[in-house]
Amino acid sequence: MIYYVSGPVTVLEPGLAVIDCAGVGYGCHITAFTAGQLKLNQDARLYVTESIREDAFDLYGFISKEEQRCYELLTSVSGVGPKAAMAILSAGGPQNFTLAIMTGDEKMLTAAQGVGKKIAQRIILELKDKIGGGAMELDFTAGPAAAPVQTGSSAAMARAALQELGYSPAEINTALKGVDPAASTEEMVRYALRAMVMKG
Repeated sequence: MIYYVSGPVTVLEPGLAVIDCAGVGYGCHITAFTAGQLKLNQDARLYVTESIREDAFDLYGFISKEEQRCYELLTSVSGVGPKAAMAILSAGGPQNFTLAIMTGDEKMLTAAQGVGKKIAQRIILELKDKIGGGAMELDFTAGPAAAPVQTGSSAAMARAALQELGYSPAEINTALKGVDPAASTEEMVRYALRAMVMKG
């Protein structure tokens, strides 16, 4: 299994990046979100999800574990293949995708090429509980001490969404430091993701 590829970007085209790893060029399908953070001839690390079929062996590269997690959630939905998942993430990035699921925003999903209303509704229906919806059943007491959070509150929902994206309780606590307690779930998630990006 290829976990990630790291090295200089030797080819950068719409939807494609080639990473030179010790003389071997790994071609990875990428989103517009990832492409916007890559520069030709500069080192980069892409987290890889493999797609192996009888007639193809494709690599999908992501600039962050967060984006990769979103892709894997999308492709777990019946009827959503790699092409549609990449289109959705290209249209809004992992942050806007997460917010779209949490708020039931079909328009953000259908803005992606090839994604119709029925598919958008199915994505929201199947992923709603996986991104933020299970906050009341999750325990967020692990990691560094944090202010008590009321079950079902905006903060709990935001923590659930961030945990589903693969962040640890300690990372979430750090990212949410200084957030306005009165902020909405969406605002808290946006604040935390921005903090993660700045840190990274």
